[in-house]
Amino acid sequence: MDERDELIQELDTSRGVLLELLADIPPDSEIYPGWTLRQFYAHLTGWDDVVTLSLREHAAGRIPAAPVVSGINSYNAESIHTRETLDYEHIVDEWKVAREQLRTAIRDFPPERLNELLVFPWGPTGSVRQMVEVLVEHEGEEHANELRAWKARQTQ
Repeated sequence: MDERDELIQELDTSRGVLLELLADIPPDSEIYPGWTLRQFYAHLTGWDDVVTLSLREHAAGRIPAAPVVSGINSYNAESIHTRETLDYEHIVDEWKVAREQLRTAIRDFPPERLNELLVFPWGPTGSVRQMVEVLVEHEGEEHANELRAWKARQTQ
């Protein structure tokens, strides 16, 4: 298994954790202050989209734009706002497609360039592995732990 496959496996594992946690949450549930499940999916989709774009731009030898220049909270709000008019099923489908596009971008990334520094969408630089690990932690640890806590509060 090469490093790209390992990165994809890590993403799949973190996504699997989220899928289990999200499976029985009603779509209109407010899981974060001001965020229903619909906004949560839109948020995650935005991050997969922007990381995919960074990977593709770097692989093509271009310096990726830094779309998160106005801050992470602003980017989160924009990701949610651009999907406000979409129905719930469309947002969930987009979330799934965005992850598949990310997986493809990793699979297509030149293996000999995986350790080159690239600009992360949110500003600092690092390797492809480091950028993917931020996503894995964001999804499979940070959000997963927050969802576990939210679910525990619902049963009290």
